[in-house]
Amino acid sequence: MTDLSTDAATRADKFIAIDGPAGSGKSSVSKEIARRLGYGYLDTGAAYRALAWFVLEGGADTADADAVRTAASGFPLNQRLDPDDRRVLVGDVEVTDAIREPRVSAAVSGVARVPEVRVQVNDMFRRIVAEADYPAVIVEGRDITTVVAPDAPVRILLTAAPEVRAARRAAELAGENAAAVAEAMHKRDASDSGVVDFLNAAPGVEVVDTTELDFMQTIDAVLAVIERRRDAERKPEHG
Repeated sequence: MTDLSTDAATRADKFIAIDGPAGSGKSSVSKEIARRLGYGYLDTGAAYRALAWFVLEGGADTADADAVRTAASGFPLNQRLDPDDRRVLVGDVEVTDAIREPRVSAAVSGVARVPEVRVQVNDMFRRIVAEADYPAVIVEGRDITTVVAPDAPVRILLTAAPEVRAARRAAELAGENAAAVAEAMHKRDASDSGVVDFLNAAPGVEVVDTTELDFMQTIDAVLAVIERRRDAERKPEHG
């Protein structure tokens, strides 16, 4: 992975940060918000998944922190920001579908648990947003509101009841066993929660609970937060 932590400004004002656990709706909602507002969309989880895939393809195990560090040092990621172009490439290999395979899902927490790698990847996200040809980028993940862009003008935590999240995730993965999907989701949440708290909102982060909301209602709720935060940012400028 190229060193992206040098002198570029982070441009926190270009972030719209959305965090949440699996099945909360953050990916589909973030993409639709980006389309409506003409913003870029960055799925940070896809980057970690791509790195996990890269480690596995090299014949290593993501439980081996040294192997993860070695892979990260030469990680040729190419991730699109167009919400309608979800392609993820590692070098010349498109891994968009491969990074969603169960073996990668089971391995990705091992990548995320290496502190130096998280720092490096987070720097990459900041650089991507700063250099994006969009007025702003919807950035979704698990620690965007607290670590990657704690100064972003809009920070949202999407949540939902665990059983609702499990049902949604199973529906997304057609053909997969619902119980197995739910178990894998809960295991990953439990593992990742030891690294970052993505289940509770930090101060200044607005919560949108999607348990009782359908997709369009969730979109409206998130758009309302964005508009309210924008208004709050503009008021000091005009006295």
